[in-house]
Amino acid sequence: MYDNPVQPLPNKSPLIDKILNGDFDYPHYKLQAELVEHELNELAQKCGGNNELFGEKSALLRAKRKRLLDDFWKEENEKLKQLFKEFTKNFNATEEQVEEEMFRFVGNLGEFYYYMGLRFQQNHKPNRRGRKKKNI
Repeated sequence: MYDNPVQPLPNKSPLIDKILNGDFDYPHYKLQAELVEHELNELAQKCGGNNELFGEKSALLRAKRKRLLDDFWKEENEKLKQLFKEFTKNFNATEEQVEEEMFRFVGNLGEFYYYMGLRFQQNHKPNRRGRKKKNI
């Protein structure tokens, strides 16, 4: 129906930029599957309880909904794996530590990033390019 308007940033981009860009937001496939569900409900009302007619007319929509939900779960799992990888790399924490902090934290992903920065401040390795500054 429509494509995701957010273009993901390159892999070398800082984690906070990816978060603010929406790279880890909820996949759009779920909304599309819900829209197909509404179409199925409307079709069921039009068929007026005739299950055979509904089955024939809804086969394409049901297959579309299934594909959208499969794509949703696939993308959601990929985003979650990438998010854990980014947090463990940026804050020098284990996946278990990140998961534990996620369960404890209440807020959005941007707030969680700053919370992790405070929680693992001594281990935080921001993405930097170039040489380190000289101590004068």
